[in-house]
Amino acid sequence: MSTDADPLPGTAAGTARLGSASALLASGTIVSRILGFIKVAVLAAAIGQVGSASADTFAIANQLPNNVYALVAGGVLSAVLVPQIVRASSGADGGRQYINRIVTLGVVIFAVVTLIATLLAPALIDLYSQSAVAASDGTGRGFSPEAFALATAFAYLCLPQIFFYALYNLMSEVFNARNVFGPFAWAPVVNNIVAIAGLVVFMALFGGAQQNSAVDVWSSGRILLLAGTATLGVAAQAVVLFLFWRRSGLSYRPDFRWRGVGLGATGRAAGWLFGMVVVTQITGVVQSRVASMASGDAASISALQNSWLIFMLPHSVVAVSIATAYFTRMSGHAARSDLAAMRTDLSGSLRGIGLLIVFASVALAVVAYPFARFFESDYPNVVAMGNVILALLPGLVLFSALFVMQRAFYALGDTRTPFILQCVQSVVFVVGAIACIALPTQWIAVGIAVSTTVSSSTQAVIAILLVRRRLGGGGGGLILVRYLQYLGLSLVAGGIGFGVLLLLGGLDASGFAQSGRVQAIVAIAIVGVVMAIVYGGLLAAIRNPELVGVTRSIARRLGRRKAE
Repeated sequence: MSTDADPLPGTAAGTARLGSASALLASGTIVSRILGFIKVAVLAAAIGQVGSASADTFAIANQLPNNVYALVAGGVLSAVLVPQIVRASSGADGGRQYINRIVTLGVVIFAVVTLIATLLAPALIDLYSQSAVAASDGTGRGFSPEAFALATAFAYLCLPQIFFYALYNLMSEVFNARNVFGPFAWAPVVNNIVAIAGLVVFMALFGGAQQNSAVDVWSSGRILLLAGTATLGVAAQAVVLFLFWRRSGLSYRPDFRWRGVGLGATGRAAGWLFGMVVVTQITGVVQSRVASMASGDAASISALQNSWLIFMLPHSVVAVSIATAYFTRMSGHAARSDLAAMRTDLSGSLRGIGLLIVFASVALAVVAYPFARFFESDYPNVVAMGNVILALLPGLVLFSALFVMQRAFYALGDTRTPFILQCVQSVVFVVGAIACIALPTQWIAVGIAVSTTVSSSTQAVIAILLVRRRLGGGGGGLILVRYLQYLGLSLVAGGIGFGVLLLLGGLDASGFAQSGRVQAIVAIAIVGVVMAIVYGGLLAAIRNPELVGVTRSIARRLGRRKAE
């Protein structure tokens, strides 16, 4: 794949390349997300979800690698290394020396951190879970000693994922900075395939949720197969990227000479970002401990994670794909102090994202309960998860806008402002989450979701105001008009889709859409297609320019494929 510099912004070649990169990222993400949903559905069928203590123990253990990785280097890689690599690429060696040294340093650090974290598995589980305490009605709320022991056993096998997550993301950011987008977008597909295969074997040997939801049935074989294949999938995701290293124009050689290539600047830029990640993890600890109080009785850690997965689907496919492709180019604009070009790209990315994200938030709200049926069998559990999804969705649009705003700050080399914004978000969330302790057990997860929506929306609004001040504007009036158009048209499409959902029995325990997982998927597809046709038709009727740009990009891409 080409690693040439981007064409000039605003040119036909630049737009075509950016659209192609976004499409490539989105296509890999779509396939990965579909397989991810299948994986989570099979996992729910294997060990349960709402009311399953074993599902919550595995959820907390399998999330720990992501938490520790994020604490060590997660945001640093994307926010700091991409601009640094872009700048280093202007050197005589095309940035190869810098990349070799930073990859070598990363491997060493990640290996040490993984070893330490694995040894601290019991302490980490204790940090993220609430031990059982008596509720006002006399029942226990929190992890029992048996649940704590099971979560710890899972954690010993899951925590080695830290090394492979870090390696995958480090290599991905190298590819990203060199405008090679395909490999890292498609590598998670391998992860999901391995994990699904492991779950199928697990169910063949040990049965489904009815046999595995209680914590006292878990033998070493069950634990090893479930957690071991989860880690194997993450390892495969990282290893597969090595196959594409040379295709990016690189040849890796370990280099332990870490002085003189700008690592000091990287460390200084990463300082504020590390603080932001620490604040985020404190927030995560509070959320996990409060949510664990509902474990075994109602929607808890597992249901929150899977609801978040649904929430993140349109964000990952649309916002991340578009913003990631724009981020490299905005970093180049910032390096040249070309704020006008940054404003143009920022406005374009927000309008392109809004075209689909606003509609997606409305559409997902309409099909929230059929989506929950994909993960749950009993209708009360479907409602419990559906309520969590609905509580998250009002924040989707601003959450995606925040993602773009953060990348604008990172492109400018500013990690201090995102840190301050994260502190604001965390304070608002923690106050809301702690207040959820007073809620009835069945509403704790919903309360946490509402706190997430309020806090992230507050953060996004402040970020938008600060970015406008930093860039001297940003076409805010045009963006607002477009988003209001998207919202109005989406509500019309959503109203029609809701009527179709009622006809399909989407809110009826005995209705077609709630009668099975396949029926739920069919109902989602029917309602989704109807809403998309209405929304697309309305956009075409008002001749929305963003829709025209998207359709032209797709037509060009299809034309190139036919020519090939």
